[in-house]
Amino acid sequence: MNYLRGFVPWIAFAAVSAAGWQWGAPAGLALGLRLLATDRRAGVTADALVLEWSTSAYFAVLTAVAFARTDSGLQHWTGALSLGWLAVTAWATLAVKRPFTLGTARRQAPPELWRHPAFLRINTVLTGVWAAAFTVTAGALAAVCAAGAGSAVSVPVQIAGFVLPALFTARYPDRARARMAAGAAAGGHPA
Repeated sequence: MNYLRGFVPWIAFAAVSAAGWQWGAPAGLALGLRLLATDRRAGVTADALVLEWSTSAYFAVLTAVAFARTDSGLQHWTGALSLGWLAVTAWATLAVKRPFTLGTARRQAPPELWRHPAFLRINTVLTGVWAAAFTVTAGALAAVCAAGAGSAVSVPVQIAGFVLPALFTARYPDRARARMAAGAAAGGHPA
């Protein structure tokens, strides 16, 4: 479950925002910066911390806005904006062929696998699933907000937006490696 660690600031933001978005935003920022500092001290390279950098940047801006305009209507859209930001981050990492899941995967796999095409392919698929989930969830949250449906609807949507790709992430790498091994044993290339 190491891949969920990077989402702790987002989860904290959602939970603390119940007391006000001006408190949720700095909570997310503090946790994002803590993850970043902890990982950098542990020797994790900056390029492996794309999600943490993106998270810190988002919450720095949101904190500034939340305290400058505590009554801003933007506060009602923070769920959709947050997932939208994560979607942009994920899609951008795919566009530059550096899937954000590589940072976590490299902490769990030996260095000799890092340049293997299968390793990159698995992380490209995982990041694509996260990007799609973030995009769909951001759209759904925007619709929920526009309809005034409230937290009874938005909370389950947000939970599903994280749980479904997390379940896929937990299962897909093993299945993909098994397919590749079966394809190699058969002398072909798996589809």
